Amino acid sequence: MATASSAAIPAHVPRDLVLPFPLVLGATTTEDPFERMIPDIHQWPAIFWSTNVYPGAGPAWVLRRAADLRAVYQDTTNFSSMHFAPFAKLIGESWFEVPVEADPPLHGMYRAVLNPLFAPKRMQALEAGVRASARSHAERLRDRGECELMQDFAFPFPVSVFLDLVGLPQARMAEFLAWERAMLHEPDMDKVADAVRNTVGYLREVIAERRDSPGDDFISYGIKVEMQGRKLTDDELVGYCFNLYLGGLDTVSTNIALQLRHLAEHPQDQLRLRQEPEFIPTALEELLRAYAAVTTFRTCVKETQIGGVTMKPGDKVAMSTTLACRDPAEYEEPNQVRLDRQPAHISFAYGPHRCIGSHLARREMQIALEEFLRAIPQFRIQPGARIVTHLGGIIQPETLPLVWK
Repeated sequence: MATASSAAIPAHVPRDLVLPFPLVLGATTTEDPFERMIPDIHQWPAIFWSTNVYPGAGPAWVLRRAADLRAVYQDTTNFSSMHFAPFAKLIGESWFEVPVEADPPLHGMYRAVLNPLFAPKRMQALEAGVRASARSHAERLRDRGECELMQDFAFPFPVSVFLDLVGLPQARMAEFLAWERAMLHEPDMDKVADAVRNTVGYLREVIAERRDSPGDDFISYGIKVEMQGRKLTDDELVGYCFNLYLGGLDTVSTNIALQLRHLAEHPQDQLRLRQEPEFIPTALEELLRAYAAVTTFRTCVKETQIGGVTMKPGDKVAMSTTLACRDPAEYEEPNQVRLDRQPAHISFAYGPHRCIGSHLARREMQIALEEFLRAIPQFRIQPGARIVTHLGGIIQPETLPLVWK
């Protein structure tokens, strides 16, 4: 794979658009990236080229404006989702993540059979169990007066919910999270490949077991469901389960952490949500906008122009929801968090590829805020804490020490 030092700049890339993008795999910072780093990038051109933004330190275009992201999300003629992440290729296999890496018409076929699994009514029916889990995890922390949020709540609460939904053992949570972190934060592609092999090997074992003894879990659903009169192939099942695994073990945890960090650092916002818990669903949308954390990719398949910039077949395009949701052309004073803003945002992507699990994610985040605020007194960041944040792929604190009286 190309490296930052060796990546050739193609002839169609204007040299004045080549910029050192900081939000790359393996990069970390001890500052809050939402305070200075991300606002500074919005002083750059609307579209620019970075030599090391694609996993493996490969080059890609970076879009920072919400309107441009929406245009590319919708444009399945000139841009492909197929293999936007290098996981299968790293281990020499042909599967892809289902449904997120599929293009039309296959993508629509997958969504048609999988949407019922994630329908709002079905997700609402899970609420009692999700709330019980959140309450249990929060209440056990109350008397301690402090916690390390990532390992004590942000990961174990939503991951325990996910493991129950897919029927995987809670006892192996730490192992699953180690594989996940390597895939999402490790810059060494050999280590990423090892984590992918471990994950896929395990998922194949589970798929084989569920074929013999299916249940009511999400993996069994994929085995039993039919798409236009046929079952999913082995590769499709691996891609479906791998997509569940990645989405279920990290994204909700990251959002919960960033949202609670905001409340820890903004006591007036925390106080308002304590006094008006019915306002939490409204506030959540602004927190989702302000702390959008995920970057995915597209591949240009036909020469086209976006915002006057020519993109050629084979060019990678970084779809940073983090930048789009802080776009000053889209939001008034985008770096101010206004809990009553009620924004339209693309934290869950946009158009046909809008996150299939967004209804469940929202329920988990809302319940996390409600139950943590109910159980834990006024909290703040531990004085003197040094918070390291991963910057590439998904913006995520390594640790988040909180204290309360």
